[in-house]
Order: sequence, then structure tokens, then C-alpha cells
Amino acid sequence: MLELDISEVSQRSGLPASTLRYYEQRGLIRPLGRKGLRRVYAPTVMQTLALVTLGRTAGFALEEIAAMFDADGNFSMDRLSLLNKASALDRHILRLQLLRDGLRHTARCTQPDHLQCPNFRKLMQAALPSKPGRQAKRPAAAVRGKR
Repeated sequence: MLELDISEVSQRSGLPASTLRYYEQRGLIRPLGRKGLRRVYAPTVMQTLALVTLGRTAGFALEEIAAMFDADGNFSMDRLSLLNKASALDRHILRLQLLRDGLRHTARCTQPDHLQCPNFRKLMQAALPSKPGRQAKRPAAAVRGKR
């Protein structure tokens, strides 16, 4: 059986050895054992790391990703979770697009002082939480169409 030591897994995955050890502590990956002082992994660890990285990039927490693996390390994804995450990404993308449009407007605004621009003031207001403990609202849609 081909084995990959931790330095090879780190090199191939682009993840530092400390991250691999952390993922091991969290139960995301398991070494086959050790050769001397080095952990060794099955080649399938690369697929697992790709799934973890994809999940992290999509915004899943490590706990959510860990729940996608059974006790034997087999991957099984709840399709409803995927759809919910895709919807959350759509909302995040919309907020970022509105923010981008507001920043472009502000960069091109003819007001001598940005603080005098009504659209910039709306953007600033949207950045503040509306009530204590709540997340900031998305940037004002009014900024969107005025570039």
C-alpha cells in the first residue's frame, strides 16, 4: 500500500503540517500510523482534504464538514444543506455586488466631500447594525443604479 508522509501530504495539498494535525484532532482525517516520528496517510487523504477545502471555501464550518463523513470516513452530503448554502452564497454575492457598486459610485462621485454624497451616506448607514447585536444590513439598493 502506498503511504504519504505528512510532509508529502502538506506539499501536495498546499496545507501546512499544523493544519493537517489540526484536522486530525478534529476527526476530519486519520493517519494510517507513523514511520519513525512522521505521520503517514493513505493516498485517499488527498480526496478528503479536497472535500474539506471545498467545503471551507463554500462557507461550511469545520463541524458541518466533519458531519459529512461517517465513522469510516465515507463522504455523504445532505443535498438540502447544499441548496441552503447555495442560497446563502447568492445573498452574500448580492451584498458584495451592492457594496462594489456603492464603492464605484463613490470613486466617481463629483461631490468634493464624500460625506456630503447622499449615496455614500446611505452606504455608510447600511454598514451599521440597525440594532445592538444584529449584523449590518446590506448596502442600500439606491446606490446600485447610480454609478
